[in-house]
Amino acid sequence: MNTVQTSHGGGRRGGGKMTAGVLTLALVLGLVGGGVGSYVVYELSNDSSSAVTALDQPKPARNTSAAPQGSVQSVADKVLPSVVQIQVRTAQGVGSGSGIVLSEDGYILTNNHVVENGESGQIVGRLSDGRVVPLRVVGTAPWSDVAVVKADVTGLDPAELGRSDDLDVGAPVVAIGSPFGLSGTVTSGIISAKDRPVRAGGKSGDQSTVLNALQTDAAINPGNSGGPLVDMDGRVVGINSAIYSPSSGPQSQGGSVGLGFAIPIDNARRIAKELMADGSAAKPTLGVRITGAQSSSGARVVNVVPGGPAQQAGVRSGEVITKVGDRPIADADELIAAVRAHKPGQQVTLTLTGPNGGNKRTVEVTLIGKVPQ
Repeated sequence: MNTVQTSHGGGRRGGGKMTAGVLTLALVLGLVGGGVGSYVVYELSNDSSSAVTALDQPKPARNTSAAPQGSVQSVADKVLPSVVQIQVRTAQGVGSGSGIVLSEDGYILTNNHVVENGESGQIVGRLSDGRVVPLRVVGTAPWSDVAVVKADVTGLDPAELGRSDDLDVGAPVVAIGSPFGLSGTVTSGIISAKDRPVRAGGKSGDQSTVLNALQTDAAINPGNSGGPLVDMDGRVVGINSAIYSPSSGPQSQGGSVGLGFAIPIDNARRIAKELMADGSAAKPTLGVRITGAQSSSGARVVNVVPGGPAQQAGVRSGEVITKVGDRPIADADELIAAVRAHKPGQQVTLTLTGPNGGNKRTVEVTLIGKVPQ
């Protein structure tokens, strides 16, 4: 934590004496002018007229105009009815997050880390109309930090899902959720970057939880997790999932410093469909174990899974993966994020080099889907 220090500057005593002298003079003048002042006040108090203050003015006409299309207000009007506050009771206490209504009959999209510690009967949702309803977990995909829960109610207002593949850096967005339990909170910002490899959610925060994330400067705080990041047409383009926040210790709870991260809706949509159908979702897999390259950027292949996609494409242990398609790979986390940005069955082009950067070549690999145990 950066400690803010207060500077105490020294001053000359003479300045203090001058101030005291001025104050004394003002007091003397006040005493001398007291008689005149009393007379003026007496005369004014006897004046039958009184000045009109701002408090006496009538209220302006009620604002009945609709919010301008594409404004934060219009986005909030559209999306707020589709956002749910999720509360989870655990042995450690009560935690809160957010969720996005997917269907009229109660399916809700959220983060796995919001509900992963909740037990049956210990997860509830506060709907936009104030109702509090029990939620049950339909399916989770910890590797993607996506989960689907369900409320046994009808008449909900589903959100409109957009697309994240054509988002531009700099595009305006709005984040909605329940930061620190304050439901229905709306903040705004822009897409600051795309394709950020971020470790988020889960119990361990290791490579199993690497996300291929959108970055935004819209204020996101604890409790926003699982809520929507939406474009200015009110369409969901991401699921708010993580923040970077400097903290003062392991027990402190960070807040927004303008570095928030969201799961792109294109990825979340596919995973949510599988969770609703089967309760689990297949993870796109390359079939290698990797670590960071020692002397350069890239992900070094430690070993290749026998019979896996990488082996079938001719990838060898010791080689360094430097690109997936046109995307440069800086380290192992970036390779994981790049692979998880695709679907099982998709073909990707890997650029490989030898351990020392020579023998550059490319191979085509068809990713497979694997449901983690």
